[in-house]
Amino acid sequence: MGFLTRMSHSLFALLLCMAAGGLAGVYLPVAGDVAYAVAQVYLSIVSMAAIPLLVVATFFGLRQTMGLPFPGRRIMMIAGLALLLVTSCAAIGLALGWVNAPGTQLDAASREHLGELVQRAGDGGDIEMRLHESGTQATPIERPRATLLPDNFFRVLAEGRSLGILSCALLFGLAFAALARTQHTALNHMFEGIYRTLELIIARANILLPVVAFGMSAHVLSQTDAVTIRAMSGFLLHFVVLVALLGTAAIAVIHRRGNQPLAEVLQHLKTPMLVSLMSSSTTASIPHTIEAMSARLGFSRGIVELVVPTASVFLRAGSALYYVLAALFVANLYDRTLVPADFATIGIGATIAAFASAGNNSMTNVGYAGIVLSMLQLPIEAALALFLAIDLICEGPRNVLTLLATCALISVVSAGLPSERVAAPAVEVKPAQPLRFVFARGHVALLAGCSVLASVLIMLMGIAVGVRQAQPAAVHASPATANTGISR
Repeated sequence: MGFLTRMSHSLFALLLCMAAGGLAGVYLPVAGDVAYAVAQVYLSIVSMAAIPLLVVATFFGLRQTMGLPFPGRRIMMIAGLALLLVTSCAAIGLALGWVNAPGTQLDAASREHLGELVQRAGDGGDIEMRLHESGTQATPIERPRATLLPDNFFRVLAEGRSLGILSCALLFGLAFAALARTQHTALNHMFEGIYRTLELIIARANILLPVVAFGMSAHVLSQTDAVTIRAMSGFLLHFVVLVALLGTAAIAVIHRRGNQPLAEVLQHLKTPMLVSLMSSSTTASIPHTIEAMSARLGFSRGIVELVVPTASVFLRAGSALYYVLAALFVANLYDRTLVPADFATIGIGATIAAFASAGNNSMTNVGYAGIVLSMLQLPIEAALALFLAIDLICEGPRNVLTLLATCALISVVSAGLPSERVAAPAVEVKPAQPLRFVFARGHVALLAGCSVLASVLIMLMGIAVGVRQAQPAAVHASPATANTGISR
């Protein structure tokens, strides 16, 4: 347990697990399948605990935010800055993507391979299948309004729809915060116990991060053609570099607002970033992020508990950057000449797609790239064929950027509030004491017995070495004696 805990907090160890998983996916797919099954169990445990934790943390965050100065202004500021952050990520990605032009550096072989993938996806879409009998009506698709504001909270809770769950939690949280302190004391204690229990479950589940990293890497390389990954390496490189640049800017904002040394900021945010990078879940890092931003970096716990669970669903900074680069890549792949109006369309479409994808999982997120592609009149099959193959690779950096944007938002909104940093416990320095060795009678007897045994073994080894050295001398002496007798 301690070994896995240390590995789950070490970036180098997790990267080694990913490399080992990649080798296992290529040369030993069976081991990768077992580790991937463990990774799916981990994600199920995290989702089971993260959904109620999201509800309870939202309750506490709203209650504490309502007790802060100018609560309405701060909530409006949170919403406005969240929109600004998502739009800014899309705009910066659009500007840098226009300069670097992902997709133009592909060679002829890579273009041919990607074209075959898109062609196969397009041909597969021409198959007509009848899913219902003539007398059976298909179930209507749920409208976005019902997804955002469901009429049955328990149904969306059972189905795990984080967008509807968070909307209901915000409404219930407002009512909970409006109660007098004497009216919600018992409920407050009950929520506190649930909150700590769910935090502990997720913290214990995150010990499996090395196995998750191994399994995910093995699954990607066993299921995806190496030629496809090589052809999409230009897009992956652009995306990771832009995530690193925007993440560095977010860390600089946190460092400036928190008045903490940069080394301490990185140390406290290391665990949430590693969990977001390896777990492919936006909710797995909620407890670690709340602990790091409030108790370690000192930002208002009420703001932190409100923003962190809400932003894990709504603040889609990583997705906005992803959709922008995906649209630019497909446009360059088809040699589409983009005019200024097209760039504006990509930026607006990526922002809309980012918010529209709130509460959806990894595979569904790729489909929302079709919003931007359809606005540019580009084939949607390209998004499904090309980006589904590498989406598990992009999921980690996408979550890390969303996490750092959330932390930067918290640092800005918490301006003017007192620090809630928990000081590290003082370590009492004691004067050096003389080192004493105490031997009981049993210890002396054991030491004497070991000494006698070692002496006997050394003596036996000496006898064996002497006998072995004496044998060749006897062998050489025998022929000499025999030759002397013949000569006489």
